[in-house]
This record gives sequence, C-alpha cells and structure tokens, in this order.
Amino acid sequence: MADVPIPPAAGMTAPQVRSAGLPGAVWALGLTSLLMDISSETIHSVLPTFLVVGLGTSAVYLGVIEGVAEATASIVKVFSGVLSDYMGRRKPLALLGYGMAALTKPLFPLASSAGTVFLARFIDRIGKGIRGAPRDALVADVTPPDQRGAAFGLRQSLDTVGAFAGPVLAMILAVAFTGELRTVLWIAVIPAFLSVIVLWIGVREPKVQSEPGAKPRSVNLNVRAMPASFWVVCTVASVFMLSRFSEAFLVLVGTRAGLTPAFAPIALVAMNLAYLLSAYPVGKLSDRMEKPQLLVFGCAILAMANFTLAFASTPVLLVVGSLLWGLHMGFTEGIFAAMVANSAPKDQRGSAFGIFNLLRGLVLLAASVAAGILWDKVGPQATFGFGSALAVATVVALWLARPHWRTT
Repeated sequence: MADVPIPPAAGMTAPQVRSAGLPGAVWALGLTSLLMDISSETIHSVLPTFLVVGLGTSAVYLGVIEGVAEATASIVKVFSGVLSDYMGRRKPLALLGYGMAALTKPLFPLASSAGTVFLARFIDRIGKGIRGAPRDALVADVTPPDQRGAAFGLRQSLDTVGAFAGPVLAMILAVAFTGELRTVLWIAVIPAFLSVIVLWIGVREPKVQSEPGAKPRSVNLNVRAMPASFWVVCTVASVFMLSRFSEAFLVLVGTRAGLTPAFAPIALVAMNLAYLLSAYPVGKLSDRMEKPQLLVFGCAILAMANFTLAFASTPVLLVVGSLLWGLHMGFTEGIFAAMVANSAPKDQRGSAFGIFNLLRGLVLLAASVAAGILWDKVGPQATFGFGSALAVATVVALWLARPHWRTT
C-alpha cells in the first residue's frame, strides 16, 4: 500500500521520516488517532471547568468520572484484544471502536448535568477500549520487530499532535465564542467523524497466513501462557500509573494559578507539545538501547513534574510543570507499548495489550479518585506531592526488575 500523504509531525523533517521506512498503515493509524484526539482533547480541555465551575461538581467527582472512564476503556481492551486474536483481524474492531466514540461525542454539548457527562464519558471510553488493543496489535503486525519502537513512537507522536491541537483549538474557540463552552463542544464533534473515514480508507490489514500445524483459533485468555518478562512490564507500569492520575487535574491547577477558564487548557497545550516532540525521537532511540533505561529517565522527569505542579501558583510554573509532565510521557508511553509487543507471543499480542491496559486502567481509577480526595481534603500540594513520591517508587521497581531487562 502506498504511503498516505501526511505532513511530517512537529520536530521531524521529511528526510528523517523517509529514512524510517515505516509502513503506510502506521501513518494512517497515526492520522486516525490524531483526528480523534483533536476531538477528545478539545472536549477534555474544557470539561473540568465545565463540570467544576459550570455544573458545580467536586474534584472528587471529577476524579471518579475520569477514573471510571479510563478503567472502563482498559477493561474492554482485554476482551477486544482477545477477540482480535481469535478473529485474526484487527481493523473491524478498530473501526467499531472509533465509530462508537464518534457517535457519542454529541452527548457532551447536550449534557445538562454531571450524570450525563458521566454517561457520555463512559460510553466514549467503551469505544476507546474496543479500538485500543486491536489498533496497537495492528501497528505491531505491520511493522518489522527492529522498527517497532519507532512505529509506536510515530503513532504516539501523531496522536499527540492531535492532543496538542485540541487544547489550542479549545482556547481559540472559547475566546471566539466568549466562553460559550457548549459551542466549543459541538465543534469538537467534527474531527471525530473524520477519523473514522481515514481509518476506513487508509488502512489495509495484512492477510493472515496460517502456519503449518497451527491449532485452530479459540477465544482463550491464557494468562499463564504469558512469559515472565511480560508480567515484569505490567508490574512496573502498574506502579508507575499510581503517580499518573488524570491530566484533568492539570487544568484545575491552571484555574488555581490565576488563569481564566478560556486559558486554563494552556496546561494541556504545554504537556502535549513536549509529548509530541519527544515521543518519536525517544521511540527511535529505544530501538538502539535498553528500553527500561529510558523509563528510569521518564519516571524521574515525572517526579520533577509533580513536584513543580504541587507549588504552581503562577502560570509560568504551571507551564514548566506541564512541559515536564509531557516529556515524561514521551519517555514512557511508546516504550511501554514496544515492550509489551516484544515480550508477548505473536498469536496473543492483542490479548497482551488488553491485559496490560486493564491493569493500568484499574490503577488509574484508584489514582484519580485518590487525587480528587487529596485535592478536596488537603489541596493540590498533597495530590502532586503524593504523585512525586510514587514516581520515585517506580524508579526503585525498575531497578529491582533489571535482571529481566534484556528480555524486553
């Protein structure tokens, strides 16, 4: 399949992209993620203010909404991953997930209560769960093993271009429509439907060739068949997610730092800018060195980000903390995905991504609820200070897991 003509992401020149030689399907999947993230992050940028300021909900309830939403996505990923392994096909489930997410976007501007927002986030994240594991497994399926770090980094960079553009679009629209957040939410519906079109047209799934003597496929989530190296990755990622509660709390820090609701999303703009500029270069670097070494850097950066955000009483400190938060994501997200792909058996790759994301989602639920409770009962210093301490704990976990590094 010919490469999809997409401009290079920020921080990458055309020669660099051509030298990577990545399949066109990876680019198309990245553009699909980009468009959906423009929609999702435009909504996500104004949602905390819409809920806490506009609808009068608490930080605890915000944490519950975000935590349950992401945990739901992670639970569904287990079943969609297993089903994609059974079917031997990934694209139909990815289309279903992206289509479902697009159809639920109009519920956000129609919401008149926190309960409706909760329902919208819940259904939207089911769609994310359906598409997540099959999409990541599809990236691995179409990419040679020695380029998977670059492939996941590229897809994540394009995804993050959308995550960067979403908050920028939210701020521009909020100013243009004088704070009418419902109008912003309506406009955010458009790119969600465009993402489904790109996936439908731009991705051709490789044909599955049965190996001689291969057993018939069955729906079997064989947890015991996963190697020890896979469980090491899951354990480290789970500890790490305790310090990675929802980014919605960054927006709340913006309101405490003196920013108006229209400009509070600057935190997400800074975070995603650092993320998109670092994900692809770090992904390529991870193909040439031990990936857990880069994770140590990412955990240390998160500890610094949380410490800075704990005392972010000015917009400058908010931006610095958010840039560090985004940089740590560039050093961790794509690497974790590549480590899962490399440590899991080929015929159970979808299941592996499902298990991995399930564990991370459940931990994120606990972390987000705890962050909301600490925010309401003590303050943002307690929320981000606790996250900083847990990031340091992850560094320790990585050090203890070092005998398994070479297997991932």
